Amino acid sequence: MSHEDPHRSDLKEILASEMSETLTIAQALIRKASVTPDDQGCQRLLSDALEPYGFSAELMQFGDVQNLWLRRGTTAPLFVFAGHTDVVPTGPEENWSYPPFAGELVDGMLHGRGAADMKGSLAAMVTACKRFASAHPSHRGSIALLITSDEEGPAVNGTVRVIERLVERGEQIDWCVVGEPTSSKQLGDTIKNGRRGSLGGTLTVHGIQGHVAYPHLADNPLHRISAIVTTLAATHWDEGNDFFPATSFQVSNLKGGTGATNVIPGSASAQFNLRYCPDNNAEALKKQINQICTQHADNYEIDWNPIGLPYQTSPAALLEAVQSATVMVTGRPAKLSTDGGTSDGRFIAPTGAQVVELGPLNKTIHQVNEAVNAKDLDALSDIYEQTLLRLLA
Repeated sequence: MSHEDPHRSDLKEILASEMSETLTIAQALIRKASVTPDDQGCQRLLSDALEPYGFSAELMQFGDVQNLWLRRGTTAPLFVFAGHTDVVPTGPEENWSYPPFAGELVDGMLHGRGAADMKGSLAAMVTACKRFASAHPSHRGSIALLITSDEEGPAVNGTVRVIERLVERGEQIDWCVVGEPTSSKQLGDTIKNGRRGSLGGTLTVHGIQGHVAYPHLADNPLHRISAIVTTLAATHWDEGNDFFPATSFQVSNLKGGTGATNVIPGSASAQFNLRYCPDNNAEALKKQINQICTQHADNYEIDWNPIGLPYQTSPAALLEAVQSATVMVTGRPAKLSTDGGTSDGRFIAPTGAQVVELGPLNKTIHQVNEAVNAKDLDALSDIYEQTLLRLLA
Protein backbone atom coordinates (compact mmCIF):
# COMPACT_ATOMS: atom_id res chain seq x y z
CA MET A 1 0.00 0.00 0.00
CA SER A 2 1.50 3.36 -1.03
CA HIS A 3 1.43 6.43 1.17
CA GLU A 4 1.38 9.82 -0.53
CA ASP A 5 3.86 12.43 0.65
CA PRO A 6 1.75 14.97 2.61
CA HIS A 7 3.77 17.85 1.15
CA ARG A 8 3.01 16.67 -2.41
CA SER A 9 -0.63 16.45 -1.36
CA ASP A 10 -0.45 20.12 -0.29
CA LEU A 11 0.77 21.02 -3.76
CA LYS A 12 -2.05 19.08 -5.44
CA GLU A 13 -4.65 20.89 -3.30
CA ILE A 14 -3.12 24.23 -4.29
CA LEU A 15 -3.31 23.40 -7.98
CA ALA A 16 -6.93 22.22 -7.67
CA SER A 17 -8.16 25.22 -5.68
CA GLU A 18 -10.56 27.75 -7.19
CA MET A 19 -8.93 30.55 -5.18
CA SER A 20 -6.00 32.47 -6.62
CA GLU A 21 -2.78 30.53 -6.40
CA THR A 22 -1.25 33.14 -4.10
CA LEU A 23 -4.15 32.89 -1.68
CA THR A 24 -4.18 29.11 -1.78
CA ILE A 25 -0.46 28.86 -1.02
CA ALA A 26 -0.87 31.34 1.85
CA GLN A 27 -3.71 29.27 3.24
CA ALA A 28 -1.66 26.06 3.01
CA LEU A 29 1.23 27.73 4.84
CA ILE A 30 -1.03 29.06 7.61
CA ARG A 31 -2.36 25.54 8.15
CA LYS A 32 1.13 24.47 9.20
CA ALA A 33 1.56 25.42 12.87
CA SER A 34 5.14 26.62 12.47
CA VAL A 35 5.63 28.30 15.84
CA THR A 36 9.24 29.44 16.02
CA PRO A 37 11.61 27.75 15.34
CA ASP A 38 9.58 24.82 13.94
CA ASP A 39 9.14 25.03 10.16
CA GLN A 40 6.51 22.25 10.03
CA GLY A 41 7.11 21.56 6.33
CA CYS A 42 6.53 25.11 5.07
CA GLN A 43 9.88 25.30 3.32
CA ARG A 44 9.26 21.99 1.60
CA LEU A 45 6.01 23.39 0.24
CA LEU A 46 7.85 26.42 -1.13
CA SER A 47 10.59 24.37 -2.77
CA ASP A 48 8.05 21.96 -4.29
CA ALA A 49 6.28 24.94 -5.85
CA LEU A 50 9.41 26.49 -7.38
CA GLU A 51 11.67 23.59 -8.33
CA PRO A 52 9.64 22.88 -11.52
CA TYR A 53 10.45 26.46 -12.58
CA GLY A 54 14.21 26.00 -12.49
CA PHE A 55 14.92 26.81 -8.85
CA SER A 56 17.46 24.62 -7.06
CA ALA A 57 16.69 24.01 -3.39
CA GLU A 58 19.34 23.83 -0.69
CA LEU A 59 18.42 23.17 2.92
CA MET A 60 20.73 24.66 5.54
CA GLN A 61 20.23 23.29 9.03
CA PHE A 62 21.85 25.13 11.91
CA GLY A 63 20.97 23.79 15.35
CA ASP A 64 17.21 23.42 15.57
CA VAL A 65 16.62 25.92 12.77
CA GLN A 66 15.84 25.00 9.20
CA ASN A 67 16.73 27.43 6.43
CA LEU A 68 16.08 27.27 2.71
CA TRP A 69 18.10 28.77 -0.15
CA LEU A 70 16.25 28.52 -3.47
CA ARG A 71 18.15 29.86 -6.47
CA ARG A 72 17.45 30.12 -10.19
CA GLY A 73 20.49 31.03 -12.24
CA THR A 74 24.19 31.30 -11.49
CA THR A 75 25.18 34.73 -12.76
CA ALA A 76 25.03 38.27 -11.40
CA PRO A 77 23.14 40.37 -10.56
CA LEU A 78 21.46 38.34 -7.82
CA PHE A 79 17.97 39.38 -6.70
CA VAL A 80 16.72 37.84 -3.44
CA PHE A 81 13.35 37.63 -1.75
CA ALA A 82 13.88 37.11 2.00
CA GLY A 83 11.33 35.91 4.51
CA HIS A 84 10.50 33.58 7.37
CA THR A 85 8.17 30.64 7.88
CA ASP A 86 8.12 30.79 11.68
CA VAL A 87 5.35 32.57 13.56
CA VAL A 88 4.86 33.79 17.10
CA PRO A 89 2.68 31.76 19.51
CA THR A 90 -1.07 32.23 19.23
CA GLY A 91 -1.87 33.00 22.84
CA PRO A 92 -5.16 31.52 24.14
CA GLU A 93 -6.79 29.96 21.08
CA GLU A 94 -10.24 30.38 22.61
CA ASN A 95 -9.81 34.14 22.14
CA TRP A 96 -9.60 33.77 18.37
CA SER A 97 -12.72 34.23 16.24
CA TYR A 98 -11.40 31.56 13.87
CA PRO A 99 -8.91 28.77 14.62
CA PRO A 100 -5.43 30.31 14.26
CA PHE A 101 -4.09 27.53 12.06
CA ALA A 102 -7.16 26.92 9.90
CA GLY A 103 -6.51 29.66 7.36
CA GLU A 104 -10.19 30.46 6.98
CA LEU A 105 -11.27 32.90 4.28
CA VAL A 106 -14.19 35.01 5.52
CA ASP A 107 -15.58 38.10 3.79
CA GLY A 108 -12.43 38.57 1.76
CA MET A 109 -10.08 38.29 4.75
CA LEU A 110 -7.65 35.39 5.25
CA HIS A 111 -7.44 34.63 8.96
CA GLY A 112 -4.70 32.89 10.90
CA ARG A 113 -1.37 33.19 12.61
CA GLY A 114 1.18 34.29 10.05
CA ALA A 115 -1.37 35.61 7.54
CA ALA A 116 0.32 39.02 7.58
CA ASP A 117 3.62 38.14 9.24
CA MET A 118 4.61 36.75 6.89
CA LYS A 119 3.18 33.74 5.12
CA GLY A 120 1.09 35.93 2.85
CA SER A 121 4.27 37.58 1.57
CA LEU A 122 5.92 34.19 1.03
CA ALA A 123 3.01 33.08 -1.12
CA ALA A 124 3.20 36.31 -3.12
CA MET A 125 6.92 35.80 -3.67
CA VAL A 126 6.39 32.27 -4.98
CA THR A 127 3.68 33.15 -7.47
CA ALA A 128 5.57 36.24 -8.65
CA CYS A 129 8.64 34.09 -9.30
CA LYS A 130 6.60 31.46 -11.14
CA ARG A 131 5.00 33.96 -13.48
CA PHE A 132 8.25 35.79 -14.13
CA ALA A 133 10.27 32.62 -14.77
CA SER A 134 7.59 31.33 -17.14
CA ALA A 135 7.45 34.58 -19.12
CA HIS A 136 11.20 35.23 -19.05
CA PRO A 137 12.99 31.85 -18.91
CA SER A 138 16.25 33.45 -20.11
CA HIS A 139 16.18 36.46 -17.79
CA ARG A 140 19.44 38.10 -16.87
CA GLY A 141 21.11 37.39 -13.56
CA SER A 142 19.66 35.16 -10.87
CA ILE A 143 16.67 35.01 -8.53
CA ALA A 144 16.78 33.46 -5.07
CA LEU A 145 14.64 33.06 -1.98
CA LEU A 146 16.27 33.11 1.45
CA ILE A 147 13.82 31.59 3.93
CA THR A 148 14.36 30.90 7.62
CA SER A 149 12.38 29.47 10.54
CA ASP A 150 14.26 31.63 13.07
CA GLU A 151 13.16 35.24 12.65
CA GLU A 152 10.61 35.51 15.44
CA GLY A 153 12.93 33.79 17.92
CA PRO A 154 16.57 34.42 18.91
CA ALA A 155 17.57 34.85 15.23
CA VAL A 156 20.99 33.30 15.79
CA ASN A 157 20.73 30.23 13.53
CA GLY A 158 18.64 31.73 10.77
CA THR A 159 19.36 34.37 8.15
CA VAL A 160 22.61 35.44 9.78
CA ARG A 161 24.03 31.92 9.40
CA VAL A 162 22.83 31.59 5.81
CA ILE A 163 24.49 34.90 4.95
CA GLU A 164 27.73 33.67 6.51
CA ARG A 165 27.57 30.56 4.31
CA LEU A 166 26.84 32.59 1.17
CA VAL A 167 29.70 34.98 1.88
CA GLU A 168 32.08 32.07 2.43
CA ARG A 169 31.38 30.73 -1.04
CA GLY A 170 31.27 34.09 -2.78
CA GLU A 171 27.55 34.42 -3.50
CA GLN A 172 26.98 38.19 -3.48
CA ILE A 173 23.43 39.50 -3.11
CA ASP A 174 22.87 42.66 -5.12
CA TRP A 175 19.22 43.40 -4.35
CA CYS A 176 16.96 42.06 -1.62
CA VAL A 177 13.27 42.56 -0.90
CA VAL A 178 12.23 41.46 2.59
CA GLY A 179 8.52 40.62 2.83
CA GLU A 180 7.87 42.05 6.28
CA PRO A 181 4.42 43.65 6.73
CA THR A 182 5.31 47.31 6.17
CA SER A 183 1.98 48.71 4.98
CA SER A 184 -0.01 50.86 7.38
CA LYS A 185 -3.47 51.74 6.05
CA GLN A 186 -3.34 50.57 2.43
CA LEU A 187 -1.20 48.01 0.66
CA GLY A 188 2.04 49.55 -0.50
CA ASP A 189 1.64 52.85 1.32
CA THR A 190 4.95 52.33 3.14
CA ILE A 191 8.28 50.94 1.98
CA LYS A 192 11.00 50.54 4.56
CA ASN A 193 14.40 51.47 3.18
CA GLY A 194 16.22 51.15 6.48
CA ARG A 195 15.98 50.25 10.14
CA ARG A 196 17.40 51.66 13.32
CA GLY A 197 20.01 49.65 15.15
CA SER A 198 19.13 47.65 18.23
CA LEU A 199 21.28 47.53 21.35
CA GLY A 200 19.99 45.74 24.42
CA GLY A 201 21.24 44.19 27.58
CA THR A 202 20.60 43.16 31.15
CA LEU A 203 21.98 45.43 33.84
CA THR A 204 22.57 43.80 37.22
CA VAL A 205 23.43 45.91 40.24
CA HIS A 206 24.88 44.16 43.28
CA GLY A 207 24.33 45.50 46.78
CA ILE A 208 24.39 44.12 50.31
CA GLN A 209 21.35 42.30 51.63
CA GLY A 210 20.06 43.41 54.98
CA HIS A 211 17.16 44.38 57.22
CA VAL A 212 15.11 47.40 56.16
CA ALA A 213 15.35 48.72 59.72
CA TYR A 214 19.16 48.84 59.48
CA PRO A 215 19.85 50.41 56.07
CA HIS A 216 23.29 51.60 57.20
CA LEU A 217 24.34 47.95 57.38
CA ALA A 218 23.11 47.19 53.86
CA ASP A 219 23.42 48.60 50.34
CA ASN A 220 20.11 48.73 48.50
CA PRO A 221 20.59 47.83 44.80
CA LEU A 222 16.99 48.78 44.03
CA HIS A 223 17.71 52.40 44.91
CA ARG A 224 20.85 52.39 42.78
CA ILE A 225 19.28 50.72 39.75
CA SER A 226 16.30 53.06 40.00
CA ALA A 227 18.64 56.04 39.78
CA ILE A 228 20.45 54.51 36.82
CA VAL A 229 17.26 53.72 34.92
CA THR A 230 15.82 57.15 35.62
CA THR A 231 18.96 58.83 34.29
CA LEU A 232 19.12 56.61 31.21
CA ALA A 233 15.45 57.24 30.42
CA ALA A 234 16.01 61.00 30.61
CA THR A 235 19.18 60.99 28.50
CA HIS A 236 19.12 62.78 25.15
CA TRP A 237 21.16 60.44 22.98
CA ASP A 238 21.12 62.27 19.64
CA GLU A 239 19.00 64.42 17.36
CA GLY A 240 18.22 61.79 14.74
CA ASN A 241 18.46 62.90 11.12
CA ASP A 242 16.36 63.44 8.03
CA PHE A 243 15.80 59.71 7.63
CA PHE A 244 15.86 58.30 11.16
CA PRO A 245 14.18 59.35 14.42
CA ALA A 246 16.33 60.04 17.46
CA THR A 247 17.69 57.15 19.50
CA SER A 248 15.22 55.87 22.10
CA PHE A 249 15.75 54.00 25.38
CA GLN A 250 13.20 51.71 27.02
CA VAL A 251 13.20 49.36 30.01
CA SER A 252 11.25 46.16 29.41
CA ASN A 253 11.72 44.27 32.67
CA LEU A 254 12.75 45.06 36.25
CA LYS A 255 13.57 42.36 38.76
CA GLY A 256 14.51 42.62 42.42
CA GLY A 257 13.45 41.84 45.95
CA THR A 258 13.04 38.68 47.96
CA GLY A 259 9.27 38.85 48.33
CA ALA A 260 9.60 39.87 51.95
CA THR A 261 8.75 43.43 52.93
CA ASN A 262 11.48 43.70 55.56
CA VAL A 263 14.49 42.56 53.51
CA ILE A 264 16.76 44.74 51.39
CA PRO A 265 17.73 42.53 48.44
CA GLY A 266 21.27 41.71 47.47
CA SER A 267 20.84 42.43 43.77
CA ALA A 268 18.48 43.92 41.21
CA SER A 269 18.37 43.77 37.43
CA ALA A 270 16.84 45.63 34.51
CA GLN A 271 16.45 44.57 30.89
CA PHE A 272 16.65 47.46 28.47
CA ASN A 273 16.87 48.27 24.78
CA LEU A 274 17.95 51.20 22.65
CA ARG A 275 16.81 51.68 19.06
CA TYR A 276 19.54 53.87 17.69
CA CYS A 277 20.00 56.21 14.78
CA PRO A 278 22.95 55.44 12.44
CA ASP A 279 24.44 58.80 13.50
CA ASN A 280 25.21 56.98 16.73
CA ASN A 281 26.94 53.64 17.19
CA ALA A 282 26.81 50.75 19.62
CA GLU A 283 30.26 51.25 21.14
CA ALA A 284 29.64 54.92 21.87
CA LEU A 285 26.29 54.08 23.44
CA LYS A 286 27.85 51.35 25.59
CA LYS A 287 30.47 53.81 26.83
CA GLN A 288 27.82 56.40 27.70
CA ILE A 289 25.68 53.82 29.52
CA ASN A 290 28.66 52.60 31.55
CA GLN A 291 29.52 56.17 32.53
CA ILE A 292 26.00 56.68 33.86
CA CYS A 293 26.06 53.37 35.72
CA THR A 294 29.32 54.19 37.48
CA GLN A 295 27.79 57.45 38.75
CA HIS A 296 25.26 55.47 40.78
CA ALA A 297 26.76 52.03 41.46
CA ASP A 298 30.18 50.64 42.32
CA ASN A 299 29.30 47.02 41.70
CA TYR A 300 27.37 46.30 38.53
CA GLU A 301 27.60 44.32 35.31
CA ILE A 302 25.91 44.44 31.92
CA ASP A 303 25.24 41.38 29.82
CA TRP A 304 24.91 42.80 26.31
CA ASN A 305 22.67 41.21 23.71
CA PRO A 306 23.86 40.72 20.13
CA ILE A 307 23.82 44.03 18.27
CA GLY A 308 21.36 44.65 15.46
CA LEU A 309 23.16 47.00 13.09
CA PRO A 310 21.23 49.85 11.46
CA TYR A 311 21.02 50.10 7.71
CA GLN A 312 19.72 52.47 5.06
CA THR A 313 19.25 51.92 1.34
CA SER A 314 19.64 55.09 -0.69
CA PRO A 315 17.71 55.71 -3.92
CA ALA A 316 19.20 53.42 -6.56
CA ALA A 317 18.09 50.59 -8.83
CA LEU A 318 16.23 48.51 -6.23
CA LEU A 319 14.38 51.29 -4.47
CA GLU A 320 13.44 52.87 -7.78
CA ALA A 321 12.15 49.54 -9.11
CA VAL A 322 10.04 48.81 -6.02
CA GLN A 323 8.61 52.33 -5.92
CA SER A 324 7.74 52.21 -9.62
CA ALA A 325 6.17 48.75 -9.30
CA THR A 326 4.10 49.86 -6.31
CA VAL A 327 2.72 52.89 -8.12
CA MET A 328 1.88 50.79 -11.17
CA VAL A 329 -0.10 48.21 -9.16
CA THR A 330 -1.73 50.39 -6.50
CA GLY A 331 -1.92 53.73 -8.29
CA ARG A 332 -0.40 55.42 -5.25
CA PRO A 333 3.15 56.47 -4.35
CA ALA A 334 4.65 54.91 -1.25
CA LYS A 335 6.34 56.82 1.52
CA LEU A 336 9.76 55.74 2.70
CA SER A 337 10.20 54.86 6.36
CA THR A 338 12.88 53.63 8.76
CA ASP A 339 10.75 53.32 11.90
CA GLY A 340 9.56 50.20 13.67
CA GLY A 341 11.51 47.23 14.96
CA THR A 342 14.32 45.24 13.41
CA SER A 343 14.18 42.71 10.60
CA ASP A 344 16.50 40.21 8.97
CA GLY A 345 17.45 42.98 6.58
CA ARG A 346 20.03 43.92 9.22
CA PHE A 347 21.96 40.74 8.40
CA ILE A 348 21.79 41.19 4.63
CA ALA A 349 22.59 44.89 4.21
CA PRO A 350 26.16 44.67 5.66
CA THR A 351 27.14 42.44 2.71
CA GLY A 352 26.73 45.44 0.43
CA ALA A 353 23.28 44.49 -0.83
CA GLN A 354 20.59 47.07 -1.44
CA VAL A 355 17.72 46.09 0.90
CA VAL A 356 14.11 47.26 1.11
CA GLU A 357 11.10 45.84 2.89
CA LEU A 358 7.59 45.66 1.49
CA GLY A 359 4.64 43.58 2.59
CA PRO A 360 0.96 43.65 3.61
CA LEU A 361 -0.74 45.63 6.36
CA ASN A 362 0.79 45.27 9.80
CA LYS A 363 -2.35 46.19 11.76
CA THR A 364 -2.94 42.72 13.25
CA ILE A 365 0.54 41.19 13.40
CA HIS A 366 1.31 39.23 16.59
CA GLN A 367 -2.27 39.83 17.75
CA VAL A 368 -5.22 37.56 18.33
CA ASN A 369 -7.25 37.37 15.08
CA GLU A 370 -4.35 38.15 12.77
CA ALA A 371 -5.70 38.53 9.24
CA VAL A 372 -4.85 39.89 5.81
CA ASN A 373 -6.95 41.13 2.90
CA ALA A 374 -7.02 38.41 0.24
CA LYS A 375 -6.94 40.90 -2.65
CA ASP A 376 -3.90 42.55 -1.11
CA LEU A 377 -1.93 39.32 -1.43
CA ASP A 378 -2.69 39.11 -5.15
CA ALA A 379 -1.69 42.74 -5.57
CA LEU A 380 1.49 42.18 -3.56
CA SER A 381 2.40 39.32 -5.88
CA ASP A 382 1.94 41.70 -8.81
CA ILE A 383 4.23 44.29 -7.16
CA TYR A 384 6.89 41.64 -6.62
CA GLU A 385 6.61 40.48 -10.24
CA GLN A 386 6.80 44.03 -11.56
CA THR A 387 9.93 44.56 -9.46
CA LEU A 388 11.54 41.52 -11.08
CA LEU A 389 10.56 42.80 -14.52
CA ARG A 390 12.25 46.14 -13.90
CA LEU A 391 15.49 44.58 -12.70
CA LEU A 392 15.97 41.28 -14.51
CA ALA A 393 13.80 41.13 -17.64
